[in-house]
Amino acid sequence: MNLEILIPITLFVCVAYAIKAVVDARVRRQMVESNGSEALVQSILEGDELRRRHGSLRWGIVLLALAAGFGIVQGSGWTEPNAGVFAVLLGAVGLGNLAYYLASRRLK
Repeated sequence: MNLEILIPITLFVCVAYAIKAVVDARVRRQMVESNGSEALVQSILEGDELRRRHGSLRWGIVLLALAAGFGIVQGSGWTEPNAGVFAVLLGAVGLGNLAYYLASRRLK
């Protein structure tokens, strides 16, 4: 594996995530300090928390479906990438997204 390419990509992702975290924290602090209505601040924070939980749920379901897709590929004995392998993996991701959609509709 070529680590010379992976290291700068990882560094970029970490820097972007750090910037996002700082900006989110600053926006929250400004909302609290702006002396806005307590109900507005509370609803914004609750909505943000719900979005975060739904994001975790989505990635969890999609990654489980993708793992099942990789298991199917491994169990089938396919060793080289071909159209069937990609179809199984893309189908697994699609099914994971549909499962998330159904789960999120039930949570509302």
